Amino acid sequence: MTDVAVAIRDLEVHYPLGRRLFGTAPVLRAVAGVTLDIPRGAFFGLVGESGSGKTTLGRAALGVAPVSVGQIRVTDSQGEVFDVARLDRETERRFRRRAQLIFQDPYTALSPRMTVRDIIAEPLELMKLCKTRDEANARVREIAAKCRLNVEYLRRFPHAFSGGQRQRISIARALVTNPDFIVADESVAALDVSIQADILNLLKQLQRDLGLTFLFISHDLSVVAHTCDHVAVMYLGRIVETAPPRRLFATPRHPYTRALISAIPSLDPENRARAERLTGEIPSPVNPPSGCTFHTRCPMARDRCRVEAPQLRVMADGHLAACHFSEELAPPGTTEPRSSQGAQ
Repeated sequence: MTDVAVAIRDLEVHYPLGRRLFGTAPVLRAVAGVTLDIPRGAFFGLVGESGSGKTTLGRAALGVAPVSVGQIRVTDSQGEVFDVARLDRETERRFRRRAQLIFQDPYTALSPRMTVRDIIAEPLELMKLCKTRDEANARVREIAAKCRLNVEYLRRFPHAFSGGQRQRISIARALVTNPDFIVADESVAALDVSIQADILNLLKQLQRDLGLTFLFISHDLSVVAHTCDHVAVMYLGRIVETAPPRRLFATPRHPYTRALISAIPSLDPENRARAERLTGEIPSPVNPPSGCTFHTRCPMARDRCRVEAPQLRVMADGHLAACHFSEELAPPGTTEPRSSQGAQ
């Protein structure tokens, strides 16, 4: 059995929207019943449109977003199990050392008033992980070298660096406490394409060298295909499909995944012409549609989809997909389903 680093069960994250004198106050259901296992040492991708709940799920896994329903258990490399939804002060202190976040924007994530050395060393000082300043300096130099940062950079301020260099500083700050679990939230979205590749290769190398477990959040499927061992697709707070990336791209089992894949930019004019365009916006998580939440935008939607919510089920090829008609779904780039049998 695969060693699981992060086990999420029936997770829901709700945000009440104000108060009402009469009736029930509306509730935003950012995450609506997610069950997910992230194997130890995996580079696990989480993809979906803006507003699908990806960031909230990542924040909940770090104990930052409130868990309304369900359970999140993170097991570190020493075998200690953290119940993230129920951390007391002492347990939370240990958990913060083992789980860290890489932010999206390298320009706003770093304090302009601190040197690079102080930025990277700040977690060590706050968590009191080093007894002396010399010990902290040695750890900072060690992790800076792993993140391909010149030692001379440690004396400078963030404004002196490019976006890629700033992101390496952010990565070094996240890794300085020697964590086991990293959430990378759109960590290359703000970078140029060439710099993106360099940062992704760095993250993969650090994963192999340090035995890290990554939850890599992105809206870009081409980036996920390059880096991830396994991919989960999220829509309106729910996981609609999970599979290894090669299998996911070859034979998507959910119409939403198929549309995302077909929308990946291509230099081939014929491929651009065949790209599927989802009509309408993602529905509000305050008032989600009945039945399958994707039926308002799905080209395969039928009467059953409007009244019955599909469950995440195992397909014959090993995919997990939440669609009543997954077996009929055509490969990306085609317009006809595999079979019209069962149409309603």
